[in-house]
Amino acid sequence: MSESLATVSYIGAIILFILSLGGLSNPESSRRGNLYGMIGMTIAVLATVFGPRVSMAGIPWIIGAMVVGGSIGLYAARKVQMTQMPELVAMMHSLVGLAACLVGFANYIDPIAALNLSSAEKAIHEIEVYLGILIGAVTFAGSLIAFGKLSGKIGGKPLLLPGRHFLNLIGLLVVIVFGWQFLHAETISAGMFALTVMTVIALLFGMHMVLAIGGADMPVVVSMLNSYSGWAAAATGFMLNNDLLIVTGALVGSSGAILSYIMCRAMNRNFISVIAGGFGTGGGKPAKKADGEAQPAGEVVSINALETAELLREAKSVIIVPGYGMAVAQAQHTVFEITQVLREKGVNVRFGIHPVAGRMPGHMNVLLAEAKVPYDIVMEMDEINADFPDTDVAIVIGANDIVNPAAQEVPDSPIAGMPVLEVWKAKTSIMMKRSMATGYAGVDNPLFYKENNRMLFGDAKKMLDEVLTALKA
Repeated sequence: MSESLATVSYIGAIILFILSLGGLSNPESSRRGNLYGMIGMTIAVLATVFGPRVSMAGIPWIIGAMVVGGSIGLYAARKVQMTQMPELVAMMHSLVGLAACLVGFANYIDPIAALNLSSAEKAIHEIEVYLGILIGAVTFAGSLIAFGKLSGKIGGKPLLLPGRHFLNLIGLLVVIVFGWQFLHAETISAGMFALTVMTVIALLFGMHMVLAIGGADMPVVVSMLNSYSGWAAAATGFMLNNDLLIVTGALVGSSGAILSYIMCRAMNRNFISVIAGGFGTGGGKPAKKADGEAQPAGEVVSINALETAELLREAKSVIIVPGYGMAVAQAQHTVFEITQVLREKGVNVRFGIHPVAGRMPGHMNVLLAEAKVPYDIVMEMDEINADFPDTDVAIVIGANDIVNPAAQEVPDSPIAGMPVLEVWKAKTSIMMKRSMATGYAGVDNPLFYKENNRMLFGDAKKMLDEVLTALKA
């Protein structure tokens, strides 16, 4: 393929990537957005492999690597459960970071990479290598820790080391010092030593950064790491002098940064404060009643599946709020069947989605789309919050923190100010949970004790199957 044809192909791929991002902004156009992205990536790969910069001798090796990687990706796509998607995304981010690191080291020791470069061009190239490895190492280590947290292999409680900000500052200064030494290294071995020290510090920083972030902030972490992976890819593009990789990485990095900002706004959180350490505390502990206005107080009223079905049958308006518990129980298909039955009976059924419900951005939207829930009844928090006072039944399926009234009623609560779905304003709210344990943020929930709230305890899938059977009777 000629240079001009490869350039035209790259431009076409970039346009398709932009159209893909536009399509992914709405559930109804998301399939089309994915299709644009796949076509664009196919064009980009073919233009690169068969472009003028790849020799014929190297093509069999590249194709072999693509077959291996594609087979692994296909296997993961077919076998990974929807509940495992957040940790799969985190793992994919780690691979992007690892690739940036490996390309950086290979590019530095490649004698051809810096051939015929002036002193200024060589310095710029080395800065690209240094920054690429730095961003890649942070992304790689941080994504691995995020994978561990999302998969439950590492607890959600933040690890807050004494003087952690001071440690981070020292690490930054050391990175800057060794960066200076790297730029002025007279031999490959001296440069490799500086790169190795920086890489170790970047790996430790990536681990420390995510370990210090609490469970409640994990959706922001996933979005943030998505942004980091994009910037790592862009840095790799600079190292390889590949315009397409630069633009694509910048698209991913900037869109991830915008999404992180949106997520932080949805939680009323400052992005820097999230990075510095979140409020999540990991494993659930029993919610406690205590004296004082700031603590939950009252009696918990539990109901069974038959009583829940009766409340739903008599309602004219129902809002369903899904959470991670629905994902774990894989109850989304039963939820859709219940929705169909109620709508056939003339009940106005809608879904209220909190931006940070689940473990990654859009987690609940993906699950509901998989169950074929109509897009027009899936509403964002800002669209539906004002409708709760006119709602007969609000049923919460495996969510906790995103419906916690303490965010509005308890000024000194760790989640104070976080926008939440105001389910307690409905005539009756039903909380579906396995137990009285707190949510991923580890914050007690006064909703349990509201006079108009009912608790339906048990596995979400089992309880909803019983509710569905009762509704059909």
